[in-house]
Amino acid sequence: MIALRPARGDEVAALWALRTRAVAQACAGHYAQAVLDAWLASPVPDSLARLVAAGAATVAQEAGHTLGYAAVDVDSGEVDAVFVEPREHGRGIGALLLATCEDMARAAGCRRLHLSASLNALPFYRRAGFAALREELYAHRSGIGIPSVYMEKRIG
Repeated sequence: MIALRPARGDEVAALWALRTRAVAQACAGHYAQAVLDAWLASPVPDSLARLVAAGAATVAQEAGHTLGYAAVDVDSGEVDAVFVEPREHGRGIGALLLATCEDMARAAGCRRLHLSASLNALPFYRRAGFAALREELYAHRSGIGIPSVYMEKRIG
């Protein structure tokens, strides 16, 4: 049985490693290798630790194993992360985590959520009710532009 719980500060590095595995596998057919290399090499951002400390990150676990995590900035309404271990894709874990982000944001008074979706994640976010507003080059802190789609969902 999948259990959801708040992420802990001592697991930020492990969550980032999970993110790196997920991006490496899911994005491989959607991006040039040079883009992936820069994206995958980036270190843990301070924002992840901040969201974890604020109680705005959720971990999905089963039998003591971490299956995925998600984080939302309830001040801005930005879904910062939804990542699932590649071997666990297709089980609905991402949808559970995203629903938790929506619940947290709604409880904080957010009326809409927004995100920059990687090209491989578009179908996932569309199924969750997000609408694509525009294509963009996400300005990644590594200095590269990652082709993505800015999406939004009204939740209020």
